Amino acid sequence: MAAAAVDSAMEVVPALAEEAAPEAAGLSCLVNLPGEVLEYILCSGSLTAADIGRVSSTCRRLRELCQSSGKVWKEQFRVRKALTWKYYAKKILYYLRQQKILNNLKAFLQQPDDYESYLEGAVYIDQYCNPLSDISLKDTQAQIDSIVELVCKTLRGINSRHPSLSFKAGESSMIMEIELQSQVLDAMNYVLYDQLKFKGNRMDYYNALNLYMHQVLIRRTGIPISMSLLYLTIARQLGVPLEPVNFPSHFLLRWCQGAEGATLDIFDYIYIDAFGKGKQLTVKECEYLIGQHVTAALYGVVNVKKVLQRMVGNLLSLGKREGIDQSYQLLRDSLDLYLAMYPDQVQLLLLQARLYFHLGIWPEKSFCLVLKVLDILQHIQTLDPGQHGAVGYLVQHTLEHIERKKEEVGVEVKLRSHEKHRDVCYSIGLIMKHKRYGYNCVIYGWDPTCMMGHEWIRNMNVHSLPHGHHQPFYNVLVEDGSCRYAAQENLEYNVEPQEISHPDVGRYFSEFTGTHYIPNAELEIRYPEDLESVYETVQNIYSAKKEDVE
Repeated sequence: MAAAAVDSAMEVVPALAEEAAPEAAGLSCLVNLPGEVLEYILCSGSLTAADIGRVSSTCRRLRELCQSSGKVWKEQFRVRKALTWKYYAKKILYYLRQQKILNNLKAFLQQPDDYESYLEGAVYIDQYCNPLSDISLKDTQAQIDSIVELVCKTLRGINSRHPSLSFKAGESSMIMEIELQSQVLDAMNYVLYDQLKFKGNRMDYYNALNLYMHQVLIRRTGIPISMSLLYLTIARQLGVPLEPVNFPSHFLLRWCQGAEGATLDIFDYIYIDAFGKGKQLTVKECEYLIGQHVTAALYGVVNVKKVLQRMVGNLLSLGKREGIDQSYQLLRDSLDLYLAMYPDQVQLLLLQARLYFHLGIWPEKSFCLVLKVLDILQHIQTLDPGQHGAVGYLVQHTLEHIERKKEEVGVEVKLRSHEKHRDVCYSIGLIMKHKRYGYNCVIYGWDPTCMMGHEWIRNMNVHSLPHGHHQPFYNVLVEDGSCRYAAQENLEYNVEPQEISHPDVGRYFSEFTGTHYIPNAELEIRYPEDLESVYETVQNIYSAKKEDVE
């Protein structure tokens, strides 16, 4: 009965969408259906945006269901088409936002040394590495303010007359009495580590998310420098003048115990390990923490620029760890940030030039990239003439690479009908599942045999496979955001296909149909016979599935 009502309504809606007046046939039948049924009908995919606009004008009930913030419009504009346009639009937006953020960071770095907004600098780094995310200093500060409120609530139970409780938002007063400062830190430790369960991320230490302040607040975990910046910001808002210490291997904060105006040394401070739940350390305990003796200079305070340098240095180290199948985006971003602060770092400039060269330079598509590499090399030569050999090598190979590209006739075309491709079973655009690791992926390229070098084959233990490297291998985009090269025997069709959330999907495909991806024009040129094969495969899979159900 219910199914019949839905089917009837499904027939009414398109007709209703073509009518101008609210008295259209079938309207009374339609509006009497439950809301969830109406939503199902309107989200069925048979209506265009114009149809939904006309339906929403027929009566109040349908207008409410079709409101702009509702499910109907979200489903209507869920991007399954124009994936390539969306991909390149994101690339452009990514670049434009980064340029704006980098300009803001450079202006921020021009502030006097006594300008100590550590949080603001950290947010600029976060924004630059995540330009498509909605990250702002205002929102980050608001989240920290909510933590401060919880600390004040706990502090009120310790000392109802504590001066920090009377501070107004944005006020930068400092409390001088050590005992009152200690009460604030006790309340902070309880709220951060006991109540909110913040902790140092020992299990996944080498993860870039640990350095992004918005992620530290969401995930409630980080590494010593990011946890220290959070701790420092809260403490200063509540009147405790903690200071950052660029301690080797483990960023710390220091808390002065000496009298104001007195000559102080490193033993007049307590050192706070925000990564270690706010533990308070002596000089000797700091050395135990890292397992080595250090000079007194390393216990000194550092300014905002030095703190940001260390944060970006950590990102740079993580960027160098990226695998060969990555775009090196983190390395590129961290190099940009580091060179914005220290533009004359010759070794990093060389690394940046090598990186651009490694990523590939196409004279007809990325001439601006060619110029950027050559500009970098010229700048290196000016800074350090002793780098003439390295610069000359890169210039020569850059120009040779350009000449080779000019000589290339076109892209390699792979025809499934060719004899040497007879063993290739799968096609680009198919949603697959890895038999061993269980991940879902989409194929965006294939080779009749493994085309990787001997070292990769050895490291990946390809020889242990029954068919070894003498079988088709597939380039796949994996749902976790990685790109992999998988053996045919390790892949199987995913009988319940789903969209693959990978940032590069739009680089290769124009549309997701619900069962497979359709290659964009560029990929279809390389694999002109694959799309027809995909249609046949999908039809066979779902015919077999239907027979199993029957």
